[in-house]
Amino acid sequence: MVTSIPHCLVRVRVRSGGSVRSTQALRSQHWRERVAAAYTQDTQWRNRTELLNGRHAVVEFLRRKWSRELDYRLKKELWGFRNNRMAVKFQYEWHNDSGQWFRSYGNELWEFAPNGLMQRREASSNDAIISEADRILR
Repeated sequence: MVTSIPHCLVRVRVRSGGSVRSTQALRSQHWRERVAAAYTQDTQWRNRTELLNGRHAVVEFLRRKWSRELDYRLKKELWGFRNNRMAVKFQYEWHNDSGQWFRSYGNELWEFAPNGLMQRREASSNDAIISEADRILR
């Protein structure tokens, strides 16, 4: 039985994925500081093979990521949740500075602190080379 649900999970229950869509919009607009504000000061991240600790590291990571992943378009879907944890699946499309397009697929596991901020994020993803004509996220 769930006794305490963080604020962002309550929105997911009521609005069927609202938190996922909010995060999607923030990341798509490349607002690093606004994205990082959704995490605890001591947040812990794993993104592929990179380990990050703290908001400052998240902002720097997003700066690097979004400087090489151009015209980033993201779609996330709620996979499930229980207590203070959520799972989402995602796909996003981007191109590099040479114009080669990619579609990245993956899963994220999120863990929330009692104040509703995300304290832990584990992400696994894979990239597929695609042509511009094969894009589905526009």
